[in-house]
Amino acid sequence: MRVVIFCHSLLSDWNHGNAHFLRGVASDLLLRGYDVGVFEPRNAWSLEHLVADHGEAPLHAFEQAYPELVGNIERYDPAALDLEAVLDRADLVVVHEWNPPELVAAIGRHRAAGHEYVLLFHDTHHRSVTDRDAVAGFDLRHYDGVLAFGDVIRDAYLANNWAARAWTWHEGADVRRFRPLGTGAYDGDLVWIGNWGDEERTAELHEFLIDPVRRLGLRARVYGVRYPDAARRDLADAGIEYGGWLPNFEVPAVLARFRFTIHVPRRPYLTALPGIPTIRPFEALACGAPMISAMWTDGAGLFTEDRDFLVAADGQAMEAAMQRIASDPDLRYELALHGRRTILQRHTCAHRVDELLAIADTVRGRTPGFPAEPRPDASTQELS
Repeated sequence: MRVVIFCHSLLSDWNHGNAHFLRGVASDLLLRGYDVGVFEPRNAWSLEHLVADHGEAPLHAFEQAYPELVGNIERYDPAALDLEAVLDRADLVVVHEWNPPELVAAIGRHRAAGHEYVLLFHDTHHRSVTDRDAVAGFDLRHYDGVLAFGDVIRDAYLANNWAARAWTWHEGADVRRFRPLGTGAYDGDLVWIGNWGDEERTAELHEFLIDPVRRLGLRARVYGVRYPDAARRDLADAGIEYGGWLPNFEVPAVLARFRFTIHVPRRPYLTALPGIPTIRPFEALACGAPMISAMWTDGAGLFTEDRDFLVAADGQAMEAAMQRIASDPDLRYELALHGRRTILQRHTCAHRVDELLAIADTVRGRTPGFPAEPRPDASTQELS
């Protein structure tokens, strides 16, 4: 089977969290023996920023981390893209929402011109609720349906008649790479990995990260991009080290060097999009990292609170949870063990590929089921 994926970038995860999950999905498909082609624009915004800031070295590191993907990613010139050639022999086509509306529509027209591949639109953003006009601008008439990374987004597509069919397709962890790498030694207490962004969680980062760390005097480090000068000053004033951009495939090694991590959802995921955790908690739990989450509503029942991670409703509760988890190695072990088992049982990229293939079978009118090819063995390493 030939699977074609159109995305903004797999090569770069600079301020581009969508690369994380799609890398894992493409990798799993390839390891099952499928023919996979990933197409990203040559002028991808994320990649251009990455190279401008760090040169070509991160791209060479990506090749070492994902050798199976290297020969299956094609950077195309948007002005010269030949869809007839690209989609020749395609059986399943997935178009991520971080593509220009013109390309989304063009692929739909190609499908409508007598081609029989399954065509799915993949939405992993909050715009369906926070910027409805932008999503309404996508022409999905000729798509077979939408893969939405949460029930709220799925329901928005159906309620607004943006698509005839939609399925919830949560993100998941690539457990071949995101796994425990315990070193037995710590660089500090807390590490947080995330971008400062567009003021969507500035108040939350002060309440749930900066202020509790300052009051407790924890040794902490933060990684990410788009931190304004004021944010860096606030980190420094709280004694928090700023580590800058971190390639996502280096996250497991970093998590292993700190006692715990935290999850601070962006505001839209607290208010408009309950039940969507985004990719970071999946990856942290897959690595066996003890985690505290700022309050969010797990309406989909993906996790078990106080077993997979602790939950803090406000800054005071976060401070108490940080103090507790930093000083209790038994608690850290139990959280890490339970969280990782939850990922291995339900939330890996292999699980999501199973779901994707079952959805494609449904579109084709077949009985949904897992593919005949056996799922490749992923790491089931438990905590040491």
